[in-house]
Amino acid sequence: MLTSKQRAFLRSMANSIEPILHVGKGDISPAMLKQADDALTAREIIKGKVLENSPLTSRQAAEEIASNVNAEVVQVIGRPFVLYRENKKEPKITLPK
Repeated sequence: MLTSKQRAFLRSMANSIEPILHVGKGDISPAMLKQADDALTAREIIKGKVLENSPLTSRQAAEEIASNVNAEVVQVIGRPFVLYRENKKEPKITLPK
């Protein structure tokens, strides 16, 4: 579980990254989950976006993806969302205590 200070730190990092996941009119597919899992392993933090034609809200999409890849939802504002998962083997982000 992330503290508010850690969440704020991750939100500030996420400002500069571009969305790599795009949830559209189709449901969240296994391929999308694999892409999210691989990206979280490589980067630890990713940004996604829910397109206008999606039947899911941003919160629903973020929570569904996060639960399937064992990540945490950092932020959901409008359509974009940010997910974080610590890489135990090779950590890239050092969170504040």
